[in-house]
Amino acid sequence: MAAVNFMLHVSHQVFPAVFVLYAAHRYGWSAWDVGLLLAVVGALDMVMQGLVVSRMVTWLGDRGTMVVGLFGGAAGLACMGLAPTGGWFALAILPNALWGLAMPTIQSLMTQRVSPSEQGQLQGANMSVASVAGILSPVFFGAVYSASVGSEPLFPLPGAAFLIAALVLLAGALIGWVVARRNGRAVGADGVAA
Repeated sequence: MAAVNFMLHVSHQVFPAVFVLYAAHRYGWSAWDVGLLLAVVGALDMVMQGLVVSRMVTWLGDRGTMVVGLFGGAAGLACMGLAPTGGWFALAILPNALWGLAMPTIQSLMTQRVSPSEQGQLQGANMSVASVAGILSPVFFGAVYSASVGSEPLFPLPGAAFLIAALVLLAGALIGWVVARRNGRAVGADGVAA
């Protein structure tokens, strides 16, 4: 599950690394356009995490909800990378909003597998994973974006960074589906593995 968590954070870093540059280059968006879209994304994320995730977990369980969230995020990222117009890019935030289902359910699946006395260590490890992703991913996605635009790009696909992020998230979904299926170490409230 730590690998899935890492992949989620790696993929998410495509936004702070290249989104503003990509939107301005490919669609001619202004700072206002970018800010408006980010506000909508934030509102959708609040709806997903505040209202939808608990209903989805009731319906599909943690594992199913996590996978739906990761697949939705991957689909949204792929659509963003391939979007021929800014309008299509903006529509891609709808499947991408499902990504908001993934983090709470990944956390739930992970916390179920450690004892109460290990919860702090788990959260510290998760923050470390996010920090490493936050250091490495912007450099990687920046390099990919740089190599895909300009007068003589190595590969002329401006959305390549988003497509790579989608593949990373898709791999995370597949790994998560397999790993969460295993029974793991279910730990009771008394800290004893069942």
